[in-house]
Amino acid sequence: MIEVGAYPTLSEAELAQGALAAAAIASEIAADDAGGAYPFDLSGGARLLVDEADAADAAAFLSGATE
Repeated sequence: MIEVGAYPTLSEAELAQGALAAAAIASEIAADDAGGAYPFDLSGGARLLVDEADAADAAAFLSGATE
C-alpha cells in the first residue's frame, strides 16, 4: 500500500476515501487513534493508502488533475 494523502483528521481522510471510491479506486485509512479507542487524538493524523498500481491515478484524482 502506498500513501496518497495525509490528513489532520479522520473525517477529512474519510471524505477523500469516499471520493476515491466514487472513482472506483479502493483505499484504506491508517490512523493513529489507538484502534478507535481515542478517535479524538489523531496525533499522527490519518493517512490514505491505495494499492501501488492505483497510486498515480489516486494522486492525480485527489489533486484534481483528472481528465
